[in-house]
Amino acid sequence: MCAAIPDTMTAIEVRTPGGPEQLVATTRPVPKPEKGEVLVKIAGAGINRADTLQRQGKYPMPPGATDIPGLECSGTVVALGEGAARFKVGDEVCALLSGGGYAEYVNVPEPQCMVLPPKVDLVTAGGIPETFCTVWTNVFDRSRLKPGEVFMVQGGTSGIGYTAIQLAKAFGSPVLATAGSDDKCKACVDFGADRAINYKTEDFVAVGKEFTQGRGVDVILDMVGGEYIPRQLEVLAREGRLCFVALMGGTKVTADFGMIHRKHLTVTGSTLRSRPVEAKGEICRALEEKVWPLFAEGKCWPVVYKSFPLTEAAEAHRLMESSAHIGKIMLVP
Repeated sequence: MCAAIPDTMTAIEVRTPGGPEQLVATTRPVPKPEKGEVLVKIAGAGINRADTLQRQGKYPMPPGATDIPGLECSGTVVALGEGAARFKVGDEVCALLSGGGYAEYVNVPEPQCMVLPPKVDLVTAGGIPETFCTVWTNVFDRSRLKPGEVFMVQGGTSGIGYTAIQLAKAFGSPVLATAGSDDKCKACVDFGADRAINYKTEDFVAVGKEFTQGRGVDVILDMVGGEYIPRQLEVLAREGRLCFVALMGGTKVTADFGMIHRKHLTVTGSTLRSRPVEAKGEICRALEEKVWPLFAEGKCWPVVYKSFPLTEAAEAHRLMESSAHIGKIMLVP
């Protein structure tokens, strides 16, 4: 039986857009679940690059979303809103959020809650939903990666990066991954990459063509954009697909669109946060059905670099922005 639900909770808010020091602890009322929602007592919450953009005022919340940052969590269901019936009070879940993960409690639309992946503890599961949902919808839904096709991910030691390596490899694709140091390249190989590329000392276009004997790679998952775009168009094979989940290197660039025409390329991208509950629920059900068994088989596993107490969210953001981490950074209430 769950303990009594308090009236108030500790949460992290953005005092004003700016640096990590703008993340401050505050006291908020514990939310009450609305129709179709569950109230989750948070055990662990993953930090994502989008959280740092929200803190800077560069990633606005969708209408109706809480101003508390945090796009994923794990925890225990402690209350049910009207019509919520898939889970019961006391169930342990992990959840995809529109916001609210940097707190002790959060309301979640029930379709965005998932059972815990096999062999993953409750706290660690809080770092899984955002990255796995992002990779699944962009690599397998939008980019249609098929077994045997060569896959490249930019930034292989980020949360999205290691997730993409594991999933692409598990579903039968040779994998190339870029990283910014030899240690990070070794980590990419440990995650399952067939070839890691140190982008500071190697040209990923040349390596990609060499790896494929000149044919080019089939799918690229990119978080950089900017000057990477024309180079990625060059390394793609005929009928190749380039998919963006972030554009940290810039949104505007000069590129040869004739190459897209000649090589029959597809360039696409998407965001997850703004999608309707039904769409997010479909992604969550696909993960439970098709990806969670991979955890039981040892083909996927969570990678947590460091955990911080909830009230040290600013330090967690400083680590995120240093890019010194390999894997997920977590907040633990």
